[in-house]
Amino acid sequence: MTDEIPMNGADEETVWRPHVTVATIVPDGGRFLLVEEDIRGQMLINQPAGHLEPGESLVAAACRETLEETGWEVRPDHLVAVQQWVHPRYGRHFVRFTFAATALAHHADRRLDDGICEVLWLKRDEIAAASARLRSPLILSSIDAWLGGQRLPLSALAYAADDAG
Repeated sequence: MTDEIPMNGADEETVWRPHVTVATIVPDGGRFLLVEEDIRGQMLINQPAGHLEPGESLVAAACRETLEETGWEVRPDHLVAVQQWVHPRYGRHFVRFTFAATALAHHADRRLDDGICEVLWLKRDEIAAASARLRSPLILSSIDAWLGGQRLPLSALAYAADDAG
């Protein structure tokens, strides 16, 4: 007997899967927490964001990525959006869970993830003015959704870790 969930005849290696990512919108007095990062030699602007890791809930991933990339501990308050995006250059498919979070504490001496060059606090119009440098269009669209009042309770997400198989 195996512990794996049956794939109904599909070979697990042949089942297509998008990249699952998380991001946070962290507002403070009309500004938003962002990072400038070096991506393949390009200096791009992004929200604190990254990939979901095995065994991790979406909310925990958002907190971890924000801390690792900015040094800020946050408390997620809402789910703002679930977005799909295909990277136009690389053809990679992403499903992104974007959270709104409250900044709790900053650890200024914390070493940030590789590639993170600077932590930024920018206003919405400054972000829009830098649109050519945004890592994806999801950054501004999710901020606009949050500014427009789009908020779902975190209870809309469920995480079931069950070792019963």
